[in-house]
Amino acid sequence: MKKILVTGAAGFIGFHLCDRMLALGYDVTGIDNLNDYYDTRLKIDRLRRLEGRDGFRFFKLDLKDRAAMEGLFAAGGFEAVVNLAAQAGVRYSLINPHAYIDSNIVGFLNLLEGCRHNAVGHLVFASSSSVYGANTRMPFSVHDNVDHPVSLYAATKKADELMAHAYSSLYNLPCTGLRFFTVYGPWGRPDMAYFLFTRAILEGQTIDVFNYGKMQRDFTYIDDIVEGVIRVIGHIPVPDPLWRGDAPDSATSFAPYRLYNIGNNSPVELIRFIEVLEECLGKKAKKNLMPIQPGDVPATFADVDDLIKDIGFRPATTIEDGLRRFVDWYNGYYGH
Repeated sequence: MKKILVTGAAGFIGFHLCDRMLALGYDVTGIDNLNDYYDTRLKIDRLRRLEGRDGFRFFKLDLKDRAAMEGLFAAGGFEAVVNLAAQAGVRYSLINPHAYIDSNIVGFLNLLEGCRHNAVGHLVFASSSSVYGANTRMPFSVHDNVDHPVSLYAATKKADELMAHAYSSLYNLPCTGLRFFTVYGPWGRPDMAYFLFTRAILEGQTIDVFNYGKMQRDFTYIDDIVEGVIRVIGHIPVPDPLWRGDAPDSATSFAPYRLYNIGNNSPVELIRFIEVLEECLGKKAKKNLMPIQPGDVPATFADVDDLIKDIGFRPATTIEDGLRRFVDWYNGYYGH
């Protein structure tokens, strides 16, 4: 499959995926609504690195615009679709819940309809580790129940998984959902903690450290995420002959549907993550230790056994290597 639609192409993961796919010779159509959830200059600068390259086309387009999406799919001839467009952020969902329904539910439905009516061969879509919600059994397995989200963002991502399964079942549409775990790296999202920490440390500002630094995250470097996505695109799911309705497995199905975790499989305490960042920046942080915030979960830890078994890939970039690359980019981009 070489003719690909990537939604959220000006976003963090979308940009890196398009960049890598173009280098590999894919024909990539990117769309993004360039919203102002964070500084649009960063999105535009990402796009500038993609535009003009062989095989790349970009359209400013919103997933929730039904007519525009229908026109895009009718003209596109896409063999596969990778959906990375979403209203992101757990804490922002407490402030602007309607943005999550518009993008993550209405927009995702338009995407499913486009795939259904235009013979798309594989829909790969971003889910999130946040769907594990109140689960405490570690590591998080795609085979575990995830019916207790603790944020609206998580609930919309779980809803996407269910909607995709319905379309996979009804219309034989191959769908693969990828639960990403705390993605970081160059060209990242400025609303993410590591980005905010870097800016604050360099400016001598105090950083808020939630859960007193005891929060654990399965930090996953962007290159590992991109490698996993590209491998998954070519691995089209098929019905699982062992799936049973009297003992249902949420990660597989009687339909061509599959779920995978993509995480580093090595959770790190937030306080240790900050220590590594301090080492990379050559400067100590001023810390304001605070309790856990509503909607946050104390720990994430990805079970990636299925990803290794089926896809033959395991993320492995250490935070020491990943944060060094991020800081090098940050200093170059912002002129520090």
